[in-house]
Amino acid sequence: MSDKHPLILIPGLLCTDELWRDQIQALSDISDVSIPKHHLDDDISLIADRILKDAPEKFALAGLSMGGYIALEIVLQAPDRVTHLALVDTRADADSPQDRKRREDFIRLVQRGKTFKGVTESLLPMLIHPSRFQDDALTSRIYQMAEDIGQEGFIRQETAIMNRKDRNAELGKIVCPTIVISGNEDALISPDLQEKMANAIPDAEFHLIAECGHLPSMERPFEVNTLFREWLSWTS
Repeated sequence: MSDKHPLILIPGLLCTDELWRDQIQALSDISDVSIPKHHLDDDISLIADRILKDAPEKFALAGLSMGGYIALEIVLQAPDRVTHLALVDTRADADSPQDRKRREDFIRLVQRGKTFKGVTESLLPMLIHPSRFQDDALTSRIYQMAEDIGQEGFIRQETAIMNRKDRNAELGKIVCPTIVISGNEDALISPDLQEKMANAIPDAEFHLIAECGHLPSMERPFEVNTLFREWLSWTS
């Protein structure tokens, strides 16, 4: 039997296991990492059910952005199974009317047959730090992830996100060791909002990563790997 800690890493919208490439490599000595696919259902609760069905009895859990919405659903559904929780550039709020309209607009673009890469290019300035816009190695990975998810997967994901529940009132129920990580210039979810979420979770730690946007696992992998390794060593 492996003495490594089971670790489930949940990607964000339009993201695949490539989002966590550097964490998989860096934590392989202490963790058995698995990365679920979550573009097969259009409901956060159904996605969480599918992940829990396939998960080990006990596991550490991390989610970025949409992955964080799913992680919150999982830990609130099955608190006795989650040993550690990491929430990365995510939030507990439901979508605002403005958020919902933006998602509906993107869905309509895709349904009208507009180029899917065009949607991804529109999102890119909100995903990474401005200093990385010309980083072809990084942006090509982001475009490839979106292509791998595809148009139908994107629509299912956006539908699930739009209809998720507000979880702020339940954050106090989370009792496992929890870390909240934010890029300091996240253009999608403000660091202040993420810090507020961390403050509502008992004993959670909040960490801000400098010169970083919405995808710190790709933009600043060394910092994320260091934080994750320390987090996994915590005991409740």
